[in-house]
Amino acid sequence: MNHTEEFDNSHSAQQKEAGDNPQYEQASSQGTSRKTDHTSRLREITDILRRNKIFRGVTPEKLRIVLEELGPTYIKLGQIMSLHSDILPREYCTELMKLNSEVTPMPFSDVISVIEESYGEAWTEIFESIEPVSLGSASIAQVHRARLKTGEDVIIKVQRRGIYDTMSRDIRLLHKAVRLLPSIGGLKNVVDLGQILDELWSVAQEEMNFLKEADNMEEFARLNRDVAFVGAPKLYRQYTTSQVLVMEYIDGLSITDKDRLLEQGYDLHEIGAKLVDNFIKQVIEDGFFHADPHPGNLRIRGGKIIWIDMGMMGRLTNQERGLLEEAVRGIADHDVSRVENAVLSLADFRKGKPDREQLYQDLRDILQQYGDTDIAGIDIADFFMDVMDAMKKNKITMPHGMTMLARGLTHMEGDLAEISPDINMAEIAAARMSQSKMQHLDWKELLQHGGEDLYKSTRDIIKIPSLTSRIMKEYLNGQSRVNLELKTSKNLAWLLRKLVQNLVIGLWVSALLISSSILCLTDLKPKVLHMPLLGFLGYAAAGAIVCFVVIRHFLTKPK
Repeated sequence: MNHTEEFDNSHSAQQKEAGDNPQYEQASSQGTSRKTDHTSRLREITDILRRNKIFRGVTPEKLRIVLEELGPTYIKLGQIMSLHSDILPREYCTELMKLNSEVTPMPFSDVISVIEESYGEAWTEIFESIEPVSLGSASIAQVHRARLKTGEDVIIKVQRRGIYDTMSRDIRLLHKAVRLLPSIGGLKNVVDLGQILDELWSVAQEEMNFLKEADNMEEFARLNRDVAFVGAPKLYRQYTTSQVLVMEYIDGLSITDKDRLLEQGYDLHEIGAKLVDNFIKQVIEDGFFHADPHPGNLRIRGGKIIWIDMGMMGRLTNQERGLLEEAVRGIADHDVSRVENAVLSLADFRKGKPDREQLYQDLRDILQQYGDTDIAGIDIADFFMDVMDAMKKNKITMPHGMTMLARGLTHMEGDLAEISPDINMAEIAAARMSQSKMQHLDWKELLQHGGEDLYKSTRDIIKIPSLTSRIMKEYLNGQSRVNLELKTSKNLAWLLRKLVQNLVIGLWVSALLISSSILCLTDLKPKVLHMPLLGFLGYAAAGAIVCFVVIRHFLTKPK
């Protein structure tokens, strides 16, 4: 039986299991109608997979096309999969980032129904007018321009009717379908599809609760209130519910509308530099950053960069931010060990313990590509993706915040390529981190920790003699063993061999000189140049060896 037949014949069995997972059962319809709906949808999915010949292999482009044809749930799935550059091949991530989130708008009558059901009253009690044509329609919601009865121009973000039921149903079916998928094109071998589906549902539930996005907007505004060149839309909390979000209408200019920006006197290089500086500030200082900074979410108004759409935000803990800083400093210093330690401290080892030697080698190869290049010459987005590839190769999974950061960096590089290609993110990041370190330096805490470290070090030093004595006793009694494994690079191994060879040669030369000098004190005959022949030959041999070593030193190179 081929895989397509297996997929088709599984319909009835899957329907018996349709309600097995309570995680996705909230708000689902019951009984026969649900089974019929599931059967129809599963047949539709199967037809799309068969039409695209999915069972013959999955290329990145084919996967994107299939997800677009399957609809909003699967588009959102693809967008989340594109975040996982630590486990998904880079070509798949790049292709899935092209997924078009614009979908067919829901009827205006449905928009009005959702608003009125959410408010429990007629929309005219709050709004003077709502434009029937949407400004944008995505997989979970769509937006309309409107005017409040108090006269302010606003944007209304309205959740799609029935989207919760639709997504919960599709994810249940996907969980069943994943079990039947063969290892196609290597994709199933490198991606834990079950984990991706669980994350999809978690992220989707957050995005479907507009109160969470409202919290994000307020937190972002609070953290950036002292940044003169940054702004965010005003939130109308009193009109915001879990299904309807009302915010200030932002006119302004697109950040990539270069001609109009120049006409109005803006400096594109200054915009790019301030954009990157604020993004790095969000990541390093706040630990709360915009994870989807594409041009559609960035506007220029009144000399400020306005960040909009706070539905996809990334978070980093204090520990993760510290380790990220450590990794960037390691990159700047070309310190492989420093980068490796930061990566391993950030990593999630659910897939097993990595081979540290292999990881060290992979990271060293990445750093060697840049040679002695200053950090200003490093493309931080490409470098980050190279490190992600190395982690993926060594089966290391990154925290969700780091995968969100990878997505944000990619978008930022795209923005800079449009408005100011000569700006280097890594250089700005290094400057921002140095500035942040000095501004937030707590001397009292530093002295306190320094005193604690000194006390601990002194206490440990005092213990060294007793520990050494105990170790030696155990060793003499055969109760302990010491295993020492030294691994070196090729260049270091070559250098060590040469050092040992030169040391041995030096001992031979010393022996010849000493023995020849002793012979010269005797009256041994025959003589050459008033020296015993054997002494003369010893001096000559020592001189020849020294000349040989000097010449070889200048002619040989490391292997």
